Amino acid sequence: MNSSYDLIVLGAGSGGLAAAKRAASYGARVAIVEGDRVGGTCVIRGCVPKKLLVYGSAYKHLLADAASYGWEIEGIRRNPSTLLANVRAEVDRLNQLHLGFLEKAGVELVRGWGCFEDGHTVAVGERRLRAERILIAVGGRPQRPAIPGAELGWVSDEMFLLEQLPERIVVVGAGFIACEFACILNGLGVAVTQLVRGNHLLRGFDLEAAKAVQEGMEQEGIEIRFAHSPAAITGSAGDLSVHTEAGEIIPCGGVLLATGRRPFLEGLRLEAAAIATEANRIPVDSEQRTNVPHIYAVGDVTDRINLTPVAIDEGRAFADTVYGTSPRQVDHSLVACAVFSQPELASVGLSEEEAIQRHGPEGVRVHRTRFRPMSQALPARGPRVLLKLVVELESGKVLGCHMVGEHSAEIIQMAAIAIGMGATKADFDRTMALHPSVAEEFVTMPN
Repeated sequence: MNSSYDLIVLGAGSGGLAAAKRAASYGARVAIVEGDRVGGTCVIRGCVPKKLLVYGSAYKHLLADAASYGWEIEGIRRNPSTLLANVRAEVDRLNQLHLGFLEKAGVELVRGWGCFEDGHTVAVGERRLRAERILIAVGGRPQRPAIPGAELGWVSDEMFLLEQLPERIVVVGAGFIACEFACILNGLGVAVTQLVRGNHLLRGFDLEAAKAVQEGMEQEGIEIRFAHSPAAITGSAGDLSVHTEAGEIIPCGGVLLATGRRPFLEGLRLEAAAIATEANRIPVDSEQRTNVPHIYAVGDVTDRINLTPVAIDEGRAFADTVYGTSPRQVDHSLVACAVFSQPELASVGLSEEEAIQRHGPEGVRVHRTRFRPMSQALPARGPRVLLKLVVELESGKVLGCHMVGEHSAEIIQMAAIAIGMGATKADFDRTMALHPSVAEEFVTMPN
């Protein structure tokens, strides 16, 4: 069975869905190919279910602090199985919503795994789809380390399928996925040991902010072992041992291998369409084109900035440019990001280290403050928040804004607007504070 379209989209994740619906809105005949559930990593096994688990795990702290605010709570009993089941139910609901959105947009969903037969043809089982243009938006997948017994551990996708949690889990990794899950598990009553190959968490983030996250995690009882790497995993489900390169043996009920993700290129047969790859990714230009002019790629498969809002904007920009009347390119130079650890970290712009590298140590001034937030005044516990502005000395322009603490992502989102408009430290200073709030400290920091 052969079918013809204006556009075939491979992958019904955030970027693919955004591109398909936007292109269809301009009148294009669009098919989207997906062998898994519609919604992609973010909706099915990433941002959304993870954030729900973060909310669930945070009740540990809320309940612990309740007495200081006059709420006497007795007989508390945690039940992570209920939380996990409720999260899966919400994912099911969202999956159905996205199916409805595609139907409403007039996009044909072709179920199955697609692969190239030539530059204009995609095979999906017995079907052959042809199109003038093709967009690759298949995203990424977690990767396991090449150690004996790696198949005994979980990757992040599998964490959302668990029906109950063991008493102790070893988390391997130092990135945002490892830190977020370490905090989630700790909040749900699991003893967590985190193995970090290097000497600090969250590579790529401001070092001082990453250190503040580490301090908060350790205060909550997460055991972080730096310069530790797993050499092997042995045992059977529920009764495992992690053997480290240093010769230690750590018994546990489960192992989370949060050791990175990579573009999901397997099975696409890119060579059939002469699509070039580089270091297991698909390079693209500023308009999302691959080396084949009528084939495009967006999102994690390009391994450029692996964030859901970036993939969505890339998909929409592609459709606006190719099928719409407002051609545009995505600005990747200023992208806010967050780590939903406990404490939470959010950031936009340059880290202190990046700013010094670009402008030199004499060309940068750092303004910072650390304090116990008012929400913790009565319980008198919890990590201190960190607020930090990185400023170019000559112009006074704010190069970076970083925060560690409750609601960091919500606050930094607004700061990103100001920094994107070129705000200076003086602009922050003359902004009237909203008191009492944590965010007011960004506009009251002394010079």
